[in-house]
Amino acid sequence: MSLSPVTRMASRGCFLYFAYGSNLLKERIHINNPSARMVTVGKLRDYRLDFNYFSRRWQGAAATIVEDPGNYLYGVLWEIDNEDMDNLDRQEGVQHGIYKVLEVDVETPSGENVKARSYQIICPMEEDRRPSSVYMDVIIGGARENGLPEDYIRFLESIEHNGYTGKVDLNINVSRICS
Repeated sequence: MSLSPVTRMASRGCFLYFAYGSNLLKERIHINNPSARMVTVGKLRDYRLDFNYFSRRWQGAAATIVEDPGNYLYGVLWEIDNEDMDNLDRQEGVQHGIYKVLEVDVETPSGENVKARSYQIICPMEEDRRPSSVYMDVIIGGARENGLPEDYIRFLESIEHNGYTGKVDLNINVSRICS
């Protein structure tokens, strides 16, 4: 009897993480989670991508997932060492009650369903839920970098942003992503 991919990872001291926002970009996820290794693209069914909670780092609303039967979104499955789990939780503001941890079922391109860790904003919905332009550039750059479907990238490009294109509190070259 063969072990599932998730069981094999747990025995190796790592976990699967489903990223759908700025952590789609390899350079971004490695800032706080240096052990992250891209596994595959994933599809999360019965959820949609949304934005909420003004992020000072990004100068606009942050990405989240919202339950929405019949809808779906794409992201990336990263394999991350267990030692980086606290770093990821801190990055997502779990300790401040911004995001909560979810276990989600993600469909891989081969049709396999795997369990992965993900995050969902738990703050009340804000009036202005537009992300910044620079944040969307990072998300779209990560989607392109990892080969998310072209129609999904076009959907990301159609999301209304707040126009902010200035500096962000990260050590990544955003101008390189946007070109």
